[in-house]
Amino acid sequence: MISTDIKYMKRALTLARKGVGKTSPNPVVGCVIVKNGVIIGEGWHKRAGGHHAEVHALQTAGAAARDADVYVTLEPCSHTGKTPPCCDALIKAGVRRVVAAMSDPNPQVNGNGFKALERAGIQTVCGVLEKECRAINRSFIKHATTGMPFVTFKCAMTLDGKIATVTGESRWISGEESRLQVHKMRATNDAIMVGVDTIIADNPQLNVRHVKGNDPLRIIVDTHLRTPESVGVLEDGAAQRTIIATTESAQEVHQRYTRQGAKIIVCEELDGRVSMSDLLKKLGKMGIQSILLEGGSRLAGEMVKRALIDEFAIFIAPKLLGSDGFAPLSMLGITSMDKAIKLEFGQVSRIGQDILIHAYPEKT
Repeated sequence: MISTDIKYMKRALTLARKGVGKTSPNPVVGCVIVKNGVIIGEGWHKRAGGHHAEVHALQTAGAAARDADVYVTLEPCSHTGKTPPCCDALIKAGVRRVVAAMSDPNPQVNGNGFKALERAGIQTVCGVLEKECRAINRSFIKHATTGMPFVTFKCAMTLDGKIATVTGESRWISGEESRLQVHKMRATNDAIMVGVDTIIADNPQLNVRHVKGNDPLRIIVDTHLRTPESVGVLEDGAAQRTIIATTESAQEVHQRYTRQGAKIIVCEELDGRVSMSDLLKKLGKMGIQSILLEGGSRLAGEMVKRALIDEFAIFIAPKLLGSDGFAPLSMLGITSMDKAIKLEFGQVSRIGQDILIHAYPEKT
């Protein structure tokens, strides 16, 4: 791998990150155009429906893009969607070489972009900083390859592993800095998911308040439609961004919520509850690529049991509650250590006085 390729791809990655949380259902992409060792054009995908990163960079470079090298975090698209193919723009500009971090998992592209460029006599390279570029588009990649959204389970717990006192009190386990980080996470996900017990107990707003960003969709898993009509997520227009997942098919019951603007998704039933696999498939078909699962313990336990969680983001506060508190997962049936669900640690960081641990299901 050429050192200069790594250098400019790092810059393209930095640009791509500017689009995180703003481009769904499209991927985040950054592009750098270099000629004679000088960057002459830069761009990133800023919003779905807008120009792609390559077009922004070409507009900056202008006529100087001829015979230049292009560094892009994702294979240039070769099909017409809401915008024309980026391959056509690169070919028309007369660039010499295109270096991409990874191929596009979208079946409409997936290698066709490279083929189009090569037919036009443009040299292509793929695989520079691929791991890093895959990480920033993990939700897009999972959705494109499986049709399912990427699910992150977030919870805050004490040092002895409790998410609430014996009376159910959970505010506030984590510190202010951690709560700010949670709102950043919300702003980068398409949807927040909670169980109906969390709605009844806490009446959460499930929105973005402490940082700049768009409010995600709200998904309530409610097998028997117990959600009170008076809760905040169904008031003052908030219901327009609320989905209730249930197994109840009676239309007259649905109307309690749909007349307020909420959407009802009727799912298959599994063990007397909403089938979470069926729900995720239905959400994927709606174009939802990323979900932040925020509670409660029964819903989270069911998701872990069904191997439906892709990432764990656990905030650990320097507090102790003792044996009477509630654990983050209600999950029965594991009676020996060799049956424990195994994870792999990712990034571990300090957030104020708390520790944030990212972990992922162990690869088999």
